[in-house]
Amino acid sequence: MAKNIEDLIPEINALARKSKEVGLNEEEKKRQKKLRDEYLKLFRSQFKKQLKTIKVVDEKGNDITPRKLKDEKKVN
Repeated sequence: MAKNIEDLIPEINALARKSKEVGLNEEEKKRQKKLRDEYLKLFRSQFKKQLKTIKVVDEKGNDITPRKLKDEKKVN
């Protein structure tokens, strides 16, 4: 399993190019799906971490961060 998205992108792109140009065999199709699934898993994980750092404020400076997000921050 790759540790970050940047490690996955070159192979994902290479398989996408090959798919458009000459097509993929079954093994390459499975690899492409696995890489894409892993990419999405990492992307979602990083996005959730980023969301947990956000504080929402109104024009008066009052914290209006949704309770669900505040609760998530407390848990983790």
